Amino acid sequence: MKSIVTGGAGFIGSHLVDELLALGHEVKVLDNFSTGRLENLRNSQKQISVIECNLAKAGNWMSELVDADWIFHLAALADIVPSITDPDAYFRSNVDGTYNVLRACQKANNPRLVYAASSSCYGIPDVYPTPETAEKRPQYPYALTKFLGEQLVLHWAQVYKLAATSLRFFNVYGPRSRTSGTYGAVFGVFLAQKLAGVPFTVVGDGRQTRDFTYVTDVVDALLTAAKAGYVGRVYNVGSGATTSVNTLVQLLGGDKVHIPKRPGEPDCTFADTERIRLELNWQAKITIEDGVKSLLKQIDYWQHAPIWTPETIRNATKEWFRYLGDDQV
Repeated sequence: MKSIVTGGAGFIGSHLVDELLALGHEVKVLDNFSTGRLENLRNSQKQISVIECNLAKAGNWMSELVDADWIFHLAALADIVPSITDPDAYFRSNVDGTYNVLRACQKANNPRLVYAASSSCYGIPDVYPTPETAEKRPQYPYALTKFLGEQLVLHWAQVYKLAATSLRFFNVYGPRSRTSGTYGAVFGVFLAQKLAGVPFTVVGDGRQTRDFTYVTDVVDALLTAAKAGYVGRVYNVGSGATTSVNTLVQLLGGDKVHIPKRPGEPDCTFADTERIRLELNWQAKITIEDGVKSLLKQIDYWQHAPIWTPETIRNATKEWFRYLGDDQV
């Protein structure tokens, strides 16, 4: 089996690469290293091919997909604030990049494609747990561009008969999550704060809940979708439970300080996973307690991550409030 992982040097992608190698696959990684790190591939680098390329531009990299059996398209720009301040970059990466991957698939030998979509497409939903059929309400450019990428994938499955499936991830966490300077996901922020011995910056009252899904469960869902025979289907990938931010603070252990609640963020994310459970026989295995214990054993990974304070967060998110505030909705 020959597998391609776009964004394979990133958080989820590098874990997927490890598992594909364990299954005996020949693996190629396509990455531009804008956020991915070669360090994430240190255990597998000698066994894989790494092609540094920009998927947003058609090029020689497209021929790498010709003989692939499975293609996992994970490459994307993430995070809310940068997508607000630089929507052009997000459109090129997440929409143009996906289009180019699909065009390359047309020239390939009937590969199976699994697209990494985002639960952010639901915005602030009306129903919890949220099913795949819920109204799509992207609140910011990152959410919009990931949803547009998914629509391209489903269109290619419909019109060009590409064997493609889309998975909408909910709040993925685990080892190797991003440590760059952009303000982002709560786990990276909290783990760096814990290492530094400073209070956790809790948004609002901390009672908001998230469907935290451990990265190895997400990898298992990707592989399960690749093995399945369904085409043009969309599946939520979640833990089957929700955890409040206050509970997360208790599990990590430490003091906390509260910062203002942000516009455009739901009070709850909670995946309805009935479809993937019934059709693909998949469900998450890692509890939040076990996931946090695993992270704390590897916390040194975040020793060079930025240490966020209420003041630096306020500066980093001012455009968030400017564009997504109530007067702008």
